[in-house]
Amino acid sequence: MPDRRKHRGAHPEDRRLFAEAHHQTLRTAVQEYSWLLTRGYAQDSALKLVGDRHGLTARQRLAVMRSSCSDESLARRQRSEVLLEGISSSASEDHAEASTSASEPLGSDSAETTGFTLALDGYNVLITVESALSGGLILIGRDGCYRDLASVHGTYRKVEETRPAIGIIVDSLLDADIQHLTWYLDRPVSNSGRLRALILDVLQERSAEWEVELVDSPDRALAAFDGLVASSDSWVLDQCGAWVNLAARVINANAPDAWKVDLR
Repeated sequence: MPDRRKHRGAHPEDRRLFAEAHHQTLRTAVQEYSWLLTRGYAQDSALKLVGDRHGLTARQRLAVMRSSCSDESLARRQRSEVLLEGISSSASEDHAEASTSASEPLGSDSAETTGFTLALDGYNVLITVESALSGGLILIGRDGCYRDLASVHGTYRKVEETRPAIGIIVDSLLDADIQHLTWYLDRPVSNSGRLRALILDVLQERSAEWEVELVDSPDRALAAFDGLVASSDSWVLDQCGAWVNLAARVINANAPDAWKVDLR
């Protein structure tokens, strides 16, 4: 059956599965799963152990998995995070110094350049912002990242929130001191070419001369990128040099009433 959804939205069961009555149990599950990851337990077996202990559904287990990380990963992500405000041309000198220090992987000459380079994890950021705009569930993970429970199974379908989401993502970056930006989209995902054309159209409207690239493996491209990365993908965050929590910033500024469940 074709996907005829007009909104990214919430899963029909989410309001029940993630009602406030379940929040403390889910937070405990995140703590326990992260504890097991820290001690080297395999992800699948650790998640089954925690999920069975708390009687979690498959969707609740997915939320726990996406919101958790080991202590080592948490420390690394905290060290390598750069506040977008810290690279804004209007930021204070203290913020500028902090961002320069935190983004050392960009190279020793970064402080002398006129701006930073940034790679954007296209589907990762866009779908999270779409979900927030359409009333879908947004999880706040242990690392402070905002994540959704939507997924792309080989095909991306444009929804009513797509163009507005692209617009506010672009607008949130226009004030930052970014010299060059590249959006990465998964070439194997159907409709990536159409999404690329839509993003380029929005960029042209705002006179933003940034690039949108279709690549076979955005995760690997982002992990190897010599600059700032905008993503909430756990593997990418554990591999990249420096990153910005872009989805959280965009959602907080443009959808303050979005449905957020904090599992920290």
